[in-house]
Amino acid sequence: MSNLKEECAVFGIYSGQKQNVASTVYYGLFALQHRGQESCGIVVNDDGLFNAYKDNGLVNDVFTRPVLDKLGSGNMAIGHDRYSTTGNGDRNNAQPIVVNHHKGRMAIAHNGNIVNAFELRQDLELQGSIFHSTTDTEVIAYMITKERISSKSIEEAVSRAMNKIDGAYSLLVMSPQKMIACRDPYGFRPLCYGRRDDGAYIVASETCALDAVGAQYIRDVDPGEIVIFSKNGVRSIREHCGTKSHKICIFEYLYFARPDSVIEGRSVHEARRKAGALLAMQFPVDADIVIGVPDSGLDAAIGYAEQSGIPYGMGFIKNKYIGRTFIAPGQKNREDKVRIKLNVIRQTVNGKRLVLVDDSIVRGTTITRIIQLLRSAGAKEVHVMSSAPMFTDPCYYGVDVDTKENLIACQCDCDMDKVAKKVGADSVGYLDVNNLHMIIGNKPGEGFCSACFGTGYPTKVPTGQKNRFEEKINKGGSDTDEENYEMFLRVE
Repeated sequence: MSNLKEECAVFGIYSGQKQNVASTVYYGLFALQHRGQESCGIVVNDDGLFNAYKDNGLVNDVFTRPVLDKLGSGNMAIGHDRYSTTGNGDRNNAQPIVVNHHKGRMAIAHNGNIVNAFELRQDLELQGSIFHSTTDTEVIAYMITKERISSKSIEEAVSRAMNKIDGAYSLLVMSPQKMIACRDPYGFRPLCYGRRDDGAYIVASETCALDAVGAQYIRDVDPGEIVIFSKNGVRSIREHCGTKSHKICIFEYLYFARPDSVIEGRSVHEARRKAGALLAMQFPVDADIVIGVPDSGLDAAIGYAEQSGIPYGMGFIKNKYIGRTFIAPGQKNREDKVRIKLNVIRQTVNGKRLVLVDDSIVRGTTITRIIQLLRSAGAKEVHVMSSAPMFTDPCYYGVDVDTKENLIACQCDCDMDKVAKKVGADSVGYLDVNNLHMIIGNKPGEGFCSACFGTGYPTKVPTGQKNRFEEKINKGGSDTDEENYEMFLRVE
């Protein structure tokens, strides 16, 4: 039950015939709702005519039956679930974005965060571009449309734009005739595609969404690959493949993805169980029962219990009607927020020495409240195990990891005893960052990004622009400077 914000989800369908594609995207976005609950949108393409709808809110609330009926049928469609990491929660920042340009129309949906968005946006504005949102997705859209003017095809424009965009992006781009899926050369964010029995191709952020719409998984989109779906079938552009080291975000396995998803051939559920087993070997505890914090801590708790031989028990009931983004009515009600979301099963914990497994400890506020709930229910001891290593650095690739001064690991000098004392636990254990590779079967430090755990950034980080804006603001810069600075600091 991390305090981290999710990033986003993309979903698309290409069919060779006209059908109710809006409903398919609806079910796909519903399956991916865990990745973003702030806003959502769908764009339907009916032989070149685009029909779009997006708004703030959950998929089930935004896309009522009348709205879906109005979107109508078509031969392809793309959709997006959003949680803001670049730009605020304004409706204008909802996706997909539709752009009209010299050579036609385009819709784009994006999961990730590009690190050179500020510089690109500044250059585009100086050339006369007018932005309607504060997201880096609009920057990507303008980069593609700019290249489209001199390109023979939309896929060539996407490939050219990729030469200038740096950072994390899994994209769906829809033109009047084609649907294009592409993934940054590092492969930070997941993207896969499959096929249904009716011949329709499905592209999604996770395999669980393929399952939800009855599609058979074919494969993941490779890092740097551009996959084009059109009336001529499926083809691939691979000129960007292999140009960077593979860096899938390790936190996709630890927290973001649904346990029933498979990312790059590896089960998310099994990765979390392995993380729990590794914790049991690193931090053996004399305890009576192992419990997990719903939902993403449960798989790791099972792994800890299996490895340690300590019985696994259900310690909490989670209110299923409160999403990950539930907001308490007022800051003073943070404890009420946890109480409403989780209720302790007293019979499980009363008088027991507990091993409490969670997916991560970020700022420490939520785990502190949970420990208080357990002690109020009669727990004798609470030993906290995090299936993620210590967060020591912010993320620039689509995870809302806070600045160093707000991370509890940094506040406590990366001392687990100090962390335990601060959150009220009897002890605290973190997965060893040097063992991260074991949960997905990679070699040490290869094939994944763990920069937020202090292992170094695979790209340049945007610190220079941040410092320049700090200087402007400290010298009494304009309101626009302040807004741009805030936009820049929020790391989709």
